[in-house]
Amino acid sequence: MRFFFIVIAVSRIEILSVDEYYLTHIDDIKKDSQVVTVSIRCDTILNNMDKLAPELRDEKYVPRDGIILEETQYVLRPGDTVFDVLNRAVRYNKIHMEYQGERDNVYGSAYIRGINHLYEYSCGHLSGWMYKVNGKYPGYGISKYKLKDRDKVEFVYTCDLGRDVGGSFYSERN
Repeated sequence: MRFFFIVIAVSRIEILSVDEYYLTHIDDIKKDSQVVTVSIRCDTILNNMDKLAPELRDEKYVPRDGIILEETQYVLRPGDTVFDVLNRAVRYNKIHMEYQGERDNVYGSAYIRGINHLYEYSCGHLSGWMYKVNGKYPGYGISKYKLKDRDKVEFVYTCDLGRDVGGSFYSERN
């Protein structure tokens, strides 16, 4: 009878949760890094608090200045979309986000349902999240928009179908 002995060398293995991974492995920005800037704001709600769901009338959901995430730079990875960078930003900053995947809707793009517990319709029937890149509303899904070096991405909460944030769903489509 032959016996085989297997020797297993155990080294220090660190197992991280997804949240821990994003907190410890955010890309360091170097001199030659391509970057994008991301911000998340809900300041339009400040003038519409009467429309906001009562359970959300708290500073942890709507900060006094309306800024959920101030302008922050992130490394742009090859092929990154607006959704990819937003997803990294909210995970890194531990900001709640809920979305519908691109396979789950007719538009074939991810759809942001809520950020920081603020959802579509949380502040009236014309409210929800919109995004702009370099000051313009692209008019198509966030997982379809490929970013370029130095792009500036802004997520803004609208209480009036975009009219209160400098864009309108209907004017962008026509």
